[in-house]
Amino acid sequence: MCEANAYVYKDGLETLYLEGVDILIPEGERIYMKNLFGEQKTFKGTIREISLLKHRIILEPVPEKG
Repeated sequence: MCEANAYVYKDGLETLYLEGVDILIPEGERIYMKNLFGEQKTFKGTIREISLLKHRIILEPVPEKG
């Protein structure tokens, strides 16, 4: 199996965002993901790191403009 879990990195912590991701498509400031179970999510941010050996995708949110 080649799927990975996606985590959001914020304030030094990683939080699980979506399990079993098998499709990841960057679309500008958004990242579209779909997992093995058909669940779909769109994340507003960037890819910080992908580890194929550890089956992990680390995402970072876009900083909020204030």
